Amino acid sequence: MTKNTSLSRRDFFGNAVALGALGTVGMGYLLNSCSSKSNLVPPGLPPLLDKAPDGPLIKAGLVGCGGRGTGAALNFLKAGPNLQLAAIADVFQDKIDSCRNKLKEKAGVEIPDNKCFIGFDAYKKVIESDVDIVLLVTPPYFRSEHFRACVEARKHVFMEKPVAVDPVGARSIITSSKKAETIGLTVVAGTQRRHQKDYIETYKQVYNGAIGKILSANCYWNGDKLWHRDRQPGWSDMEFMLRDWVNWCWLSGDHIVEQHVHNIDVINWFTGLWPLKALGFGSRQRRITGDQYDNFSVDYVFEGDIHLHSMCRQISGCANNVSEYIRGEKGYTNCKNIINSHDGNVKWKFQYPTDKEGNEDPKMISNPYDQEHVDMVTAIRTSNPLNEAEAIAKSTIAGIMGRISAYTGKEVTWDEMMNSDLQLGPKELTMGSVNMKFEVPVPGITPA
Repeated sequence: MTKNTSLSRRDFFGNAVALGALGTVGMGYLLNSCSSKSNLVPPGLPPLLDKAPDGPLIKAGLVGCGGRGTGAALNFLKAGPNLQLAAIADVFQDKIDSCRNKLKEKAGVEIPDNKCFIGFDAYKKVIESDVDIVLLVTPPYFRSEHFRACVEARKHVFMEKPVAVDPVGARSIITSSKKAETIGLTVVAGTQRRHQKDYIETYKQVYNGAIGKILSANCYWNGDKLWHRDRQPGWSDMEFMLRDWVNWCWLSGDHIVEQHVHNIDVINWFTGLWPLKALGFGSRQRRITGDQYDNFSVDYVFEGDIHLHSMCRQISGCANNVSEYIRGEKGYTNCKNIINSHDGNVKWKFQYPTDKEGNEDPKMISNPYDQEHVDMVTAIRTSNPLNEAEAIAKSTIAGIMGRISAYTGKEVTWDEMMNSDLQLGPKELTMGSVNMKFEVPVPGITPA
């Protein structure tokens, strides 16, 4: 595997014309929020049923049989009655074998040999396998192409976050999302907080003006190092990178995109805004493999001069914090379960179910990993399509903005992302050598 060449600003931004005049969404509905909105129900929220209603058999196919993919399949199977997992696909036989074993052990589901597909084109065989829904749970590099193929085949989709690793992929998701909407497909993304009852109830309060006009926000995913894989004898470049995917930018988008997108998305969701520009920094301190940073700090600027400070880190042995905060003229919120006035008094608090001793227990609300599949099946069976793809694509773009700014040391704008031809990854997908060069970016050194 060769080492990287320098990364130029031209390489990041390119000169291609974006797909349509996407731009920003304009002034968010919350920018001038006031108490006169009291008790309005925000549009587009799922009903949060405990189980999806019964109906005709719905068959799903799984693309990506790793731990998260197997988990998503199990979440789907218990979302309601009359659901079936009909086909699975991965590039590795051992992943398929492990997935089949866990499905049999935990759900009593057996996938026949002729419905297990292997290879980079295996997703096509799943789509062609008479399924109604496709669960897309591969590394995010593959998401945009897989999603496009699903929409063209008129399949409902669950896809894990993030939905792209570069601006070209994110814009492709937006284009496919619009097509999915026109033909009535349901698309749910793996941003669980949008399906988590305490977050949703807090969102309703903010939507109705509980904190007034929004002034600023903070979000964090500061946690321990994630997993990595040591290269084994006999592994090609491609096999090593795929098995170690969370550490390679072209496969994951770096952790500001792959993981921190959850927190960025909460701010975008609660404010109804996407950032106009970003200026950030980051570095690589202790990462073992790959070409990514292990920490980022980004100042995002939204319309109305609203600033979001975004911070994420994957380094063990440090103070951890996974949370979101929004401050408004009338108070502030953690976005999850509480709203305070500026003097610290509680204005509103989410009431969790209580245990036998009468103590509130946050674990007694539905698991959001299960809930997102309940909401997906409910939307399909009630003919009320739910489509989250465009919103999550825009949150993914925000993460990409922060990453590129930190890599280059330059300010990055939304409009640049909408006109960028940056497309990561090899030109050909084969289980052999990867003809790419990898170097950890150095801000301020990269030619402008």
